[in-house]
Amino acid sequence: MKKRTLAPLSFLLATTHLHAEGPESSSSLWSMIQQGGWAMYPLAACSLALIYIAIHCYRETRPKNFAPPSLLNDLRTAFETGNVPSAQQLALGSQTTLGRALTSALPKLKSASSPSELESFETEMGAALSSEESSIAQWIHYLSVVANVSPMIGLLGTVSGMIGGFQTMATGGMGRPELFAGDIGEALITTATGLCIGIPAMIAHSVFNNRLQNAITETTRQTNALIDSLPPEMQGREKQVHTA
Repeated sequence: MKKRTLAPLSFLLATTHLHAEGPESSSSLWSMIQQGGWAMYPLAACSLALIYIAIHCYRETRPKNFAPPSLLNDLRTAFETGNVPSAQQLALGSQTTLGRALTSALPKLKSASSPSELESFETEMGAALSSEESSIAQWIHYLSVVANVSPMIGLLGTVSGMIGGFQTMATGGMGRPELFAGDIGEALITTATGLCIGIPAMIAHSVFNNRLQNAITETTRQTNALIDSLPPEMQGREKQVHTA
């Protein structure tokens, strides 16, 4: 009785051991990439583009690249005293979003500004900040392109694999499924690879877009605070002061 019970058990263990050893060599990463076919090459390019663009967007959306506290403190001192040339020198020496925007807008603001000059300064400042936002946002937009294109390439590889499978089935018949197993593998691998690239790209696009919007909003708020710190005569409020 024990021999009859142990015989099937030993056969099952031996079969499981053979199956555990066999697929190890055939399911390696490189073999899966080769089985994916031609679609794996553009998908590899998409993955490299995703890594490069994500690193670039992370560097560009760091808070210190927009309105660092050290620059704000120096600019606040210059604005409170109405020292426009000093503010211009500070802006020229700062490779930040606020510094570049002020470099473009401060020539509109003179030491004895009128309300029209202050309005021109505010308009130019808003346009400069919008231009800075657009130059960074175009890189974030590329993440959306990768997120949309990668699954489409994977789907195209799926269609290609299915077409090859049906063609193999037509020539070899239904009785030999091993003939078109490679085509089915190509279809599944390309779909999975496209999704594995597209999903992180979509998440990265959302994260960096939010980082950019928050940074631009904070820079705009700090710019308005600098304008409010100007002396009253530079804001055209001298009449209001006298009548009060």
